[in-house]
Amino acid sequence: MQTELIISGFGGQGALFAGTLLAFTALENGKHVTWIPSYGPEMRGGTAHCTVIVADEEIGSPVVGRPAGVIVMNIPSLERYEPLVRAGGVLIVNSSLVDRRPDRVDLVARMIPANEIAEGLGDKRMANMVLLGAYLAVQPVFTLEQVGAALEKHIPPHRRNLLGKNLEAMRCGAELAVESIGIAG
Repeated sequence: MQTELIISGFGGQGALFAGTLLAFTALENGKHVTWIPSYGPEMRGGTAHCTVIVADEEIGSPVVGRPAGVIVMNIPSLERYEPLVRAGGVLIVNSSLVDRRPDRVDLVARMIPANEIAEGLGDKRMANMVLLGAYLAVQPVFTLEQVGAALEKHIPPHRRNLLGKNLEAMRCGAELAVESIGIAG
C-alpha cells in the first residue's frame, strides 16, 4: 500500500500541521513516510502546502505528480491541484472558502464547510482538522483513533488544551464526509 496526499491552503490555515500529524501517525504505526513542506515567503496569507506519502514499503521518491488525494483549503489550491489528482482519487474541498464544486467527475469529491464547523466548535483554527477527518473518512489510511493517539503524543505542551477540540473537529469532518456520500460526489 502506498498513498500520496497533498494538503494546500493559505499560510496560517494549518495545512503543514495537518500533514505533520499524518506523518507522525504513520511513524507511530510502523509505516514508511515522507513529508515535504512548501510555503511562500509570507508566513501568513501566502501559499502553503505539503506532500505526505505513506507506504508499507520503502518510498522510492518523495516527488508526487499525480496524488491519490488532495485537501484544498482555498480556491487557488483547488485551481492548482484539481487537475493533478489521479482519476478515482479523493478531493476534499473547504466549501467555506471555495465557492464552486470541482469540475472533474472522475474523482471522489466532498465539499466540507470546514470554517463554519470549526467556528461552531469554538475555534476557527480547527478547520484543518475538520478537513483531515473528512479525508480519513473517505480514504481510511488511518483511523481517527490512530491519528488522535499520535496527536496526543506529539502535541506541544502549550497546545494541550486544544487536544479535545482537535479530536472533535476530526470527528465532525469525518461524519460530514460520510453523510454527504451521494450528495457531494
